[in-house]
Amino acid sequence: MAPSFFATTILSRRQAVALLLFTAVLWSLGGLLIKSIHWNPLAIAGARSAIAAVLLALVIRRPHFHWSGAQVGAAFAYAGTVILFVLATRLTTAANAILLQYTSPVYVALLSHWFLREKIRWIDWATIGAAFAGMGLFFLDTLSTAGFWGNAAAIASGVSFAWLILLMRKQKEGSTVESVLLGNILAAVLCSPFYFHDFPTALSDWSALLILGLVQIGLSYICYAIAIKFVTAIEASLIPVVEPILNPIWVMLFLGEQPGAWAVVGGAVVLGAVTARSLALTIRDR
Repeated sequence: MAPSFFATTILSRRQAVALLLFTAVLWSLGGLLIKSIHWNPLAIAGARSAIAAVLLALVIRRPHFHWSGAQVGAAFAYAGTVILFVLATRLTTAANAILLQYTSPVYVALLSHWFLREKIRWIDWATIGAAFAGMGLFFLDTLSTAGFWGNAAAIASGVSFAWLILLMRKQKEGSTVESVLLGNILAAVLCSPFYFHDFPTALSDWSALLILGLVQIGLSYICYAIAIKFVTAIEASLIPVVEPILNPIWVMLFLGEQPGAWAVVGGAVVLGAVTARSLALTIRDR
């Protein structure tokens, strides 16, 4: 079988970084669109992935499934990430959901040396410590039971996303997009029992679902699967810093949802640490 476009595409590091930033902008639409749809959150997660799977199948055309541990593991990690993120977005604020998911660099840094033999610098450990401190502040806000479990789902989504990054980097010599296709199929199947509960009929709901599937995770993960082969695992989790900044801003502007005061402080700590690390390494590498 001839190598696919995804296996043969070559990017410079600068191009890969630009593609990751574009990916993050697309990801940032998730909070607004998910909260705009009047449907069961698990049904939203499954339908979004089903739409994305169709797009990916059309783009890939001849997917290469070798069923390695890394390919299958990444598919399960992907399914966990997208399902848990939708649950978190509906059970807590968009700011909490995305900022707590964005603790994924912590887990990537903790695991990448062991799993990928990629070097972890002292600045990575400093970032990890600051991120854990910021994460703890989210739980100082007054939370409902749903809000608490929403925060927990967001943290679990961050762990899943970390494993997705690690397992996709493990496949850097081949094509990683097949794992995303498998993950979307898996998420669509797992969530299928919830499709027929309070089935949406409004055109606005279906429009938002199409954008979620085709653009927010379909196109975005095509870009991510290409870019991740040309950066380290820790960079793949730290560079898309624009997502957790834009995600709650869209929700606040269009839906009026305000994050809690401690969540704002905790988010500033997490993002400040991640941004400082990225800037320090950029200056050093000039």
